[in-house]
Amino acid sequence: MAQFETFINELKISRLNSISIRHTRNFIISLSEKGLSRNSIARKLASLRGFFEYLVRNSIIETSPLKQIKNPKVRRQIPETLSLDSFLKIIKFLVDQNTEESLLKAAVFELLYGCALRVSEVCSLSYYDIDLEKSLIKVTGKGSKQRIIPLGDKSKVILSSYLSIINKKGTDKFFTTSTGNRIYSRFVQKFVKELIGKFSDISKKSPHVLRHSAATHMLDRGADLMSVKELLGHENLSTTQIYTHVSVERLKKTYKKAHPKS
Repeated sequence: MAQFETFINELKISRLNSISIRHTRNFIISLSEKGLSRNSIARKLASLRGFFEYLVRNSIIETSPLKQIKNPKVRRQIPETLSLDSFLKIIKFLVDQNTEESLLKAAVFELLYGCALRVSEVCSLSYYDIDLEKSLIKVTGKGSKQRIIPLGDKSKVILSSYLSIINKKGTDKFFTTSTGNRIYSRFVQKFVKELIGKFSDISKKSPHVLRHSAATHMLDRGADLMSVKELLGHENLSTTQIYTHVSVERLKKTYKKAHPKS
């Protein structure tokens, strides 16, 4: 808003209803000339659009000068992925230590990758959400929506090892800190970043990378897109489709590297 206000002041426009479509188009051009990305311009326009819609609703102006202006097409960034080899090295490193802390971290890694959970979903897990006998896990996702996710054999082994070394009396929290409170996002982010940095050279080292990696690896191996959508708990299929682009990009790289005519 501050940039737009400066732009309008430079044009010596003092009345809100004097701002025209031409002015807003020129503002967009000026942002582009300053080297702002399409994403940044789209965010600024979204803010301006909300402001002018407020003015229209309150009868301060008759029509929004952004009404006929579309947001620039934003290219979604393809998420980075952690290789399966790096993931397995992390798990082995943690399991070999065989301490309560290391097994907790291994179990968290297994759920972030093995079940493609969000970090918030892992932190909020309760003891009774996980059914090792039936190989199922009940997850509470965005908007308090629940979904049931299958638990792989390797994940079950890690979770069983974690459960065998901790005392769950008096609490239903599945993962707790040394003080007995639930683990929290920053706690997870810290050790995930450290361990991914230790075993991989990818630039992005957040817990969400493990979720991205799980979805990408499943699609690489022929998983059905709708099944991946349900597993991830996505509301819209378009959100899941970003992972198909990742798989295509990986295929292109493999082709260029290995095909004799590439």
